[in-house]
Amino acid sequence: MRYTARKVRIPSKGGSMKLLVLAPESGENRPGVLWIHGGGYVTGMAGVVWMSRAKNLVARFGAVVVSPEYRLAGKAPYPAALEDCHSALLWLKEHARELGVRGDQLIVGGESAGGGLAAALCLYERDVGGVRIAFQLPLYPMLDNEDTVTSRDNHAPVWNTRLNHYGWARYLRGLPGGPVPAYAAAARAKDFSGLPPAYTFVSTREPFYAETLAYVENLRRAGVEATVDVYPGLFHAFDM
Repeated sequence: MRYTARKVRIPSKGGSMKLLVLAPESGENRPGVLWIHGGGYVTGMAGVVWMSRAKNLVARFGAVVVSPEYRLAGKAPYPAALEDCHSALLWLKEHARELGVRGDQLIVGGESAGGGLAAALCLYERDVGGVRIAFQLPLYPMLDNEDTVTSRDNHAPVWNTRLNHYGWARYLRGLPGGPVPAYAAAARAKDFSGLPPAYTFVSTREPFYAETLAYVENLRRAGVEATVDVYPGLFHAFDM
């Protein structure tokens, strides 16, 4: 399917934010996807969407994908990235008709830190933001600021324990002492009910293996449909 790409600037709490919009050349009543790039909360850009699974949602299934260039932790720690993703989701909903998107078929997804932000955004919209999300695609998501059995002492390629500690420290550095909120690290959530159905995949060598499986299990226990595929022996972001 042929599709186009364009850049849009929207207001945000950081001043303004760039969105990269991928859309089929024609069609209506399409799903709209907010796709959040990875990078450990400290690096990356909207253009990472070209390397992600999201472009296949456009080319193969006719979805409209919006990728926000949210503020990175080096510039502004939590909650800046979450605020920017909420602003981008609001823009997608408000421009649904113009984009040929169904307002009741909004999907949120991303890889790595983007998957963590997608999960956190689902919690935030359920509790505070009010945008109804139909489905979530947090791929090998960065969810847990505390070490798990697979993020502790992990030396796999691409992402490992050292980088994971650095990313979380930068992202959470603006928080006062005390418990980390679930909107910052979705693994800290106590209530997973009412969240959108989910699909994810993860590999066994990477740090986020245990926290991904735990997230899926927490969703299922709360009565949320959730599916995960596991790829043995591979490392973080192997698909990219």
